[in-house]
Amino acid sequence: MKKIWTLIRKNLNLIILSVVLGVSFKASAFPIYAQNAYANPREANGRIVCANCHLAQKPTQIESPAAVLPNSVFEAVVKIPYDLNSKQILGDGKKGGLNVGAVVILPEGFKLAPTKMVPAEIKAKNKGVYIAPYSAKADNILVVGPIGGDKHQEIIFPVLSPDPATNSNVNFLKYPIYVGANRGRGQVLPTGQKSNNNAILTPVGGLVTGIQKTEKESFVVSIKTTAGETQTVDVPKNYRLAISEGKTIKQDQPLTYDPNVGGFGQTETEIVLQNPARIVGYMVLLICVTLCQLFLVLKKKQFEKVQAAEMNF
Repeated sequence: MKKIWTLIRKNLNLIILSVVLGVSFKASAFPIYAQNAYANPREANGRIVCANCHLAQKPTQIESPAAVLPNSVFEAVVKIPYDLNSKQILGDGKKGGLNVGAVVILPEGFKLAPTKMVPAEIKAKNKGVYIAPYSAKADNILVVGPIGGDKHQEIIFPVLSPDPATNSNVNFLKYPIYVGANRGRGQVLPTGQKSNNNAILTPVGGLVTGIQKTEKESFVVSIKTTAGETQTVDVPKNYRLAISEGKTIKQDQPLTYDPNVGGFGQTETEIVLQNPARIVGYMVLLICVTLCQLFLVLKKKQFEKVQAAEMNF
């Protein structure tokens, strides 16, 4: 009974997430797959596990303040650029727009800002975006997606910085922030199998004797092997053929071009948790230096006046 309840609870999280985001299970890869399989999405070698399914490399950027004060809300903006005209092959074989998703690994103590502390401006920008902690034990890791990429090439993560006065595990130091983001579907499913977002390979080598287009706009490729047998390979609609009739091909050679237009990228940045006392001390020092320089200038002018008076005398 306990195992059944655990399974229901895990699937319930997935159902709620899909309802909030308004997307189908077949269309995209979900962060929840990584959440169920990995306690931490960042491996020991620094690789974020999303790259295990999204094989193509694409650029990802993050913008965040260089320094923040304790117990303050700041924006971490993740940018996921791609060509908005791009169309991907969906799980059902049809073509559609790209979805995006992101994971932000914050330093321990940093977490998603409570709704009541998030400024109205950020709430307006994040309308329709559901950001959640990676797990109950890892609230410093934030995930979002999949969501429509056409309107969300920039995702704003409202982050609350910790206060060392109330959290003994946090100090006023420089910390790293790791980010991973994908656009489009992955090439490998969580089960380890390939998705339909890959080039179709020929199971045998030989001579392409015929390419027939069906009423459903798919293709049937006929291949005559060296043994004299003829095998056919079905190529679904929306794939571009990379071979032609009369061409000799080898086993496992691509019959189509790679349909993938998405990919995954990761990057990192640094942020300083600044001590307010240091800022006050710096301001006091700056004022003292400015006053000293001012007094030196005034003293110099006074000395010059005395010298001029003595020369005139």
